[in-house]
Amino acid sequence: MNFFGFGMGGKVPGPQPSGAETIQKLCDRVASSTLLDDRRDAVRALKSLSKKYRMEVGTQAMDHLINILQTDRSDSEILGYALDTLYNIICNDEEEEQDENAQKQADDLGAQFTDKFIEDPEHVTLLLTLLEEFDFHVRWPGVKLLTALLKNQGPQVQGVILVSPMGVSRLMDLLADSREVIRNDGLLLLQQLTKGNAAIQKIVAFESAFERLLDIITEEGSSDGGIVVEDCLLLLLNLLKNNSSNQNFFKEGSYIQRMKPWFEVGDDNSGWSAQKVTNLHLMLQLVRVMVSPVNSPGATASCQKSMYQCGLLQQLCTILMATGVPADILTETINTVSEVIRGSQVNQDYFASVNAPSNPPRPAIVVLLMSMVNERQPFVLRCAVLYCFQCFLYKNEKGQGEIVATLLPSTIDANSISAGQLLCGGLFSADSLSNWCAAVALAHALQDNLTQKEQLLRVQLATSLGKPPVSLLQQCTNILSQGDKITRRGSKVQTRVGLLMLLCTWISNCPIALTAQISENLGEDERLVQGLCALLLGICIYYNDNSLENYTKEKLKQLIEKRIGKENFVEKLGFITKHELYSRAAQKPQPVFPSPEQMLFDHEFTKLVKELEGVITKAVHKSSEEEKKEEEVKKTLEQHDNIVTQYKELIREQDAQIQELKEQVSSMTSQNEQMQATVAQQLSQIQQHKDQYNILKLKLGKENQSQSNSQGDASQVNGLQTEELTQLREEVEELRQQHTLLQTQLSDKDSLINTLTAEGTSGGSDNTELLKELEALRTQVQSQSAEISQLKTEKQELLRRAEAPVNDAAKMMELESRLTAQTSEIERLKEEVRSLSGGRTDLEQQLASATSTVAILQTEKTKLQTEVQESKKEQDDLLMLLADQDQKIHSLKQKLKDLGETVEDEDDLDARDQTDDDDEEDEDEDEE
Repeated sequence: MNFFGFGMGGKVPGPQPSGAETIQKLCDRVASSTLLDDRRDAVRALKSLSKKYRMEVGTQAMDHLINILQTDRSDSEILGYALDTLYNIICNDEEEEQDENAQKQADDLGAQFTDKFIEDPEHVTLLLTLLEEFDFHVRWPGVKLLTALLKNQGPQVQGVILVSPMGVSRLMDLLADSREVIRNDGLLLLQQLTKGNAAIQKIVAFESAFERLLDIITEEGSSDGGIVVEDCLLLLLNLLKNNSSNQNFFKEGSYIQRMKPWFEVGDDNSGWSAQKVTNLHLMLQLVRVMVSPVNSPGATASCQKSMYQCGLLQQLCTILMATGVPADILTETINTVSEVIRGSQVNQDYFASVNAPSNPPRPAIVVLLMSMVNERQPFVLRCAVLYCFQCFLYKNEKGQGEIVATLLPSTIDANSISAGQLLCGGLFSADSLSNWCAAVALAHALQDNLTQKEQLLRVQLATSLGKPPVSLLQQCTNILSQGDKITRRGSKVQTRVGLLMLLCTWISNCPIALTAQISENLGEDERLVQGLCALLLGICIYYNDNSLENYTKEKLKQLIEKRIGKENFVEKLGFITKHELYSRAAQKPQPVFPSPEQMLFDHEFTKLVKELEGVITKAVHKSSEEEKKEEEVKKTLEQHDNIVTQYKELIREQDAQIQELKEQVSSMTSQNEQMQATVAQQLSQIQQHKDQYNILKLKLGKENQSQSNSQGDASQVNGLQTEELTQLREEVEELRQQHTLLQTQLSDKDSLINTLTAEGTSGGSDNTELLKELEALRTQVQSQSAEISQLKTEKQELLRRAEAPVNDAAKMMELESRLTAQTSEIERLKEEVRSLSGGRTDLEQQLASATSTVAILQTEKTKLQTEVQESKKEQDDLLMLLADQDQKIHSLKQKLKDLGETVEDEDDLDARDQTDDDDEEDEDEDEE
């Protein structure tokens, strides 16, 4: 009505609704409108208000917007509006004009709405599903929204994505999007996703991330590329830094070789844009990640080898010696080359052969040392050169010898500048930083190398005209003893600390010039010098062999006690490790210092201090008597060690004897098995003879049948009984053989179980084969047990038949048919009887003997029945033993499973055996 009144010239309209009221009305329209167009217009209006009224839209509309994402999946336009609105209320835009308080409030608001959105993990899963939509208006705002969520609450969102099926894979698909804006924002999303989460880093790497990122870098122009190259390099750093698995995957995938073209900067180095400097700086960082000293030594050595073989080290050395390279790139290149050659003899040898493109050519090491001792060079560059020199000498006895050799009188060339001359010049120059760097560099030439420490004693220095030369050692101690006379007050401590670290590494016996400085009470920096002097003096005591009469251990300790005091000495010594700069230097090998004044300690020297502090303290406090006792204890320990060595040799001999006896036992066991097989064969032959004997008796029974019909009938019956008894005996004998075979198999299983028990902890394929043999034997024993049961059933049937009454009707009919069939044979036998009438008496005697044999057979029958019962009992005992063996086998299987070995289950073996049995039955049927 107000609208009509106003249109007709009526009342003036009332006050306009506030932003909160408008947003509430729009939310009601989104929730209640049935038409898609109405909901779409309302969401579009919320999007337009979301930046200005961020709090109101986020508070009132978030649930409605999430509902839109769930229900209106078919309309990409409304999905895009909803995603854009959510992004506006969650994203924390950094505006320059905002003050710190306003920005903090915005960050808090973004975190608050992010928490509300991810309260239900299904919301993040829904967002991942929407990213599969190819429509630009859905996919792009979805990428931006997920990136904002990760920025605000990274760990929580990472956790949801990690457990979401195919969650990471969906995000990796963004890199393959043909639309560059989505691909580039996908890079930013993956940067946030991979921060500080090793599990996600591994998944991303195995989703072909390295291949895709390297392809994008190449397509974008490598180091000459734009911001996209920088984003790819940042993502690669996230994937590789502190992730040994991804580093190994990167190396094994031959991706190191693809890094070489990045550093082909060309001859024209005049046009270095800011973006190119940034890109190349990140590329050098990637190389350093692969060969960082904090990585495992094996992985670092493998990467160093690959970098040399593919020519990457050579390319870096080319940049190192090129002209026109920006200072920060040159510094980072020096640091990168340092870690590529650190501890790698092949790479160190190559670096020693590199020459600078000068006239005449000079070794790269000399050129770098010239920069290190030049006080006009930038401080960070001088630190980088020192680090490079340290890495060149790290575990490189050959390089250490070459550096020290340039200081010896016989190798000095007056027409050229050598590394030794530069180090000596820096050691005694007026610049304290040069003094410190040169002293530390020279100390690294002596690190863990007794030969070079002795060689350095030969170095002579000319101090001034007309005066004889002095040794390098003497000159260092002279400077230390005259430390208070150094004119540059600010550099005095740094110079003396450097020289003391050199002398401590060198392990020299020059304590007299140091005692005066230790006893004074000076400032904090001077106290550090005093501590280092105490360390040097302690080294002279601890490693003293008492070869010099005036400087024995006892005299040096008396000197400490009289001039310094033992407690004061220990206090000064302990001040080194308490110093703040000592702790900083002990953290990593690379010398990184905020300013030249803080450059006091070297990383390798901190290791030396940690090793010697305790032993020096003990050595100073020990009396001569305690030292004598210690020497006696050492001698006693040496004697004890000799006795222990003798016992070890005796134990080794006994082990060899035991092994020989085991082999003999194994051989005897094999022989025993062969003998048992022979016995079984002989038993089989005996059985054959018994069968022949039974056949002869059967023939004799047939001859007795020819005497008379009645006697023939009785003899026929007796013959049948004899035949049945013979079969019964054969079956019992067969049971005996099977019983013997079962005992042999049981013995084999015991031997196998003993072998498994002895070798259970070794694991491997052999144990698996043994287990398979055991399972096969167990199956065979079970099969034979079944056969024995079947034989026992047949035996009982035979016994029943043998004991059945002769007058049984069916039996008699069968006998009559057999008698009828044998009538002709009986007549023939009668003729033979007539022809042998002269031997009738013998036949009668044979008949009596046969009758006696029948009685004997009856006795044997009873005996065989008893033996059958005993055999049954023995079979039961065997079955119990087999059950025990099965229990042992199960225990051994479990032990092998605990050791990580793969063991087949009984069901699998039974199934396999059943299949084999079925195959055998099929073959038998085919043969039949």
